[in-house]
Amino acid sequence: MEFEPRNKHKIIALLDKGVTIFNPMTLDLGDDVQVDRISGQGVTLYPGCRIDGSKTVISQGAQIGSEGPVTLEDCRVGPRVQLKGGYFRKSVFLEKSRMGLGAHVREGTLLEEQSSGAHCVGLKQTILFPFATLGSLINFCDCLLSGGTSRKDHSEVGSSYIHFNFSPAGDKITPSLFGDVPRGVMLNQPPIFLGGQGGAVGPLRLGFGNVVSAGTILRKDVLNERRLIMGKAHRGGELPLALNRYAGLSRTLEKNLFYLAGLVALEQWYRHVRRDFFHGEELGKLVYEGALDNLKLAREERIRRLRAVAEKMPQSVRRDNGHETGHPHIEFYHHIDEVCDVFEGELEFSSTHEHRGPFLEALAVQKRSQGPNYISVIQGLPEAVKKEGTRWLEEIVNDRCEKAAGFLPAMNLFRKSA
Repeated sequence: MEFEPRNKHKIIALLDKGVTIFNPMTLDLGDDVQVDRISGQGVTLYPGCRIDGSKTVISQGAQIGSEGPVTLEDCRVGPRVQLKGGYFRKSVFLEKSRMGLGAHVREGTLLEEQSSGAHCVGLKQTILFPFATLGSLINFCDCLLSGGTSRKDHSEVGSSYIHFNFSPAGDKITPSLFGDVPRGVMLNQPPIFLGGQGGAVGPLRLGFGNVVSAGTILRKDVLNERRLIMGKAHRGGELPLALNRYAGLSRTLEKNLFYLAGLVALEQWYRHVRRDFFHGEELGKLVYEGALDNLKLAREERIRRLRAVAEKMPQSVRRDNGHETGHPHIEFYHHIDEVCDVFEGELEFSSTHEHRGPFLEALAVQKRSQGPNYISVIQGLPEAVKKEGTRWLEEIVNDRCEKAAGFLPAMNLFRKSA
């Protein structure tokens, strides 16, 4: 019996435009895959690839499936990306990023230039800034990792690391910031190292330049920088289990609002700084749109998780002390809509930011002299210009945090160091 692959005519069209397909009979192309979204310049599809989704983009020089079969669904793949084996869904991969065999990468994930993961890495709602490197056997969901200045000086997560992103009460208001957005985008901060066989219990924040020793479970913020952090085992014992008490809700809310504000700042960075770099590439506009979509998706995920916890507050307070009147947690419940509105929708900011204009003007000058490569342009900016850009993004973060906290005065947010 003669066998033909699904959508044989699309496979032939890809071959005709120059795509290398080592064994066309093993390629499964979905009905909604658009051939014009796959570059004919240097793209290689190895045996056993399954490609689906009308939003899928594969840019020039991309290598898909070099170590094992790949399933690719509605992903935007930038130039010279390597997805060596595994499952990839609704994620965006920028130039020269790569993932090893056994990857499991799901929606809301954005890997920026030259970031990478070795074999058997799980990501979801994860943002890796340029050069960030993940070892093997890692689960690193619901977090953002920045820091580092090059492929030789990069933030790194050791093998067998876990970001614990789910509470015993079933909540996922647990996003963690390793580094931050306003300084991290400037590609001039010291790298972060998270030692292997360790973990972090979200939500938390970790400053640039910190080294967390192997086997350490990070359970609290370390905003000081350039520290060696060594954990210690929990003292043995047995205590009553009290779920849904939310004794540390103010601290948790601060982390979530700060993370959301960072996402807003990062989106503004993409809209005002990154956009033109993408538009100079074949299929770049589509990859850029995918990055914006994922940043919006990341905001929506964090907001959805906040709303889910807010709904639990009346029951939690009644269980705790029997009445709701005047309880700060009930304030959170009643004002969750106003808090979320601060971060929802198509956010835009006026051009009155005193630091944005000078930064963008200096950026334009740098682009004319340095060329169209994003990494080179940002690395080449004078430090004074980078500080101006950082102040612009910090204004956005502070503005969003202050507005959200204003609806929750009883929670006493951001009035002490987080």
